[in-house]
Amino acid sequence: MLYVLGILFAVAPAVVWMTIARTRPVGFAIGGTLLAGAGLLISVQQGWIHAPGPDAHLLFTALAPLLIACGAGLEGRHENSPPAEWVPRRNGAIGFLGMQFALTLVVGLLYALMLSEGSDAPPSEALPSVPQGISMVDEGIGCGSGGCWRTATVISTDGLSRPEIIRELGLQQESCRSSGWLLDWRDVCVGARDNGKNVTVYASWGY
Repeated sequence: MLYVLGILFAVAPAVVWMTIARTRPVGFAIGGTLLAGAGLLISVQQGWIHAPGPDAHLLFTALAPLLIACGAGLEGRHENSPPAEWVPRRNGAIGFLGMQFALTLVVGLLYALMLSEGSDAPPSEALPSVPQGISMVDEGIGCGSGGCWRTATVISTDGLSRPEIIRELGLQQESCRSSGWLLDWRDVCVGARDNGKNVTVYASWGY
């Protein structure tokens, strides 16, 4: 169900543009750009492109109306006054896109508010990828006064020692990167610990 809703959300601006476009050159150019943006957004939704989903949705719903407005403006320069039946379609398009943006903004603000509570752990994708000969087992989540984090035990199938495993992972030192663009201001920090018996990798939030 969410998969279908995500696709409908992404292609909605292109469908709206199809109802108000009046010229083929501008219509195809704007429509193709909107469909390309929809494809990128769907790729983010499905995890084919790694990018912060809430930020991608907010940017898409902000840029799509601007692109449609530019298309309508270009058509207006080269066309006569639009027919009377076009005006209601234009008004309906404005209303729909405005509602879509408002809903996305509200959901985005709720998402940002939820993040401020610090009750979630970084996703599994935040853990480092492991090279051949190293496996990740016993993934779990822990929480404390400083928030929540995700951990996993790393083992070697090639007989590597614990320091060698950490070196292969490139985690001699903790590294941090931005988790989002607009709504998620946190950093996600990744590191590894030698516990004496095994190696534990972790992903935690940094502020």
